[in-house]
Amino acid sequence: QVQFVESGGGLVQPGGSLRLSCVASGSIFSIGAMGWYRQAPGKPRDLVAQLTSDGSSTYADSVKGRFTISRDNANNTVYLEMNSLKPEDTAVYYCNAPVGSRFVQFKWGQGTRVTVSS
Repeated sequence: QVQFVESGGGLVQPGGSLRLSCVASGSIFSIGAMGWYRQAPGKPRDLVAQLTSDGSSTYADSVKGRFTISRDNANNTVYLEMNSLKPEDTAVYYCNAPVGSRFVQFKWGQGTRVTVSS
């Protein structure tokens, strides 16, 4: 069972940037796709970015052009570069391996909190 530890969140002003990291306890090399999710207060957890093992990435419309997902298989780490942050990006961010559109392969980590506010 792979476990994830997310980090890199914090308080940032609108228009700012953050880089989130997700370190897996085991190899992610054999995992087909990795994704970043976020959950804002009172809202469901949504997939915002996904990256397959062959390098194909997809993004939610709300973050397209501002967020970039990448992975370092050698170090079992997935990153989320977030630019031009908006208050509506405020949420707890998690990583996991998507299974279809509704499920994930592993247990959730503790997440990392991102707050975008002036």
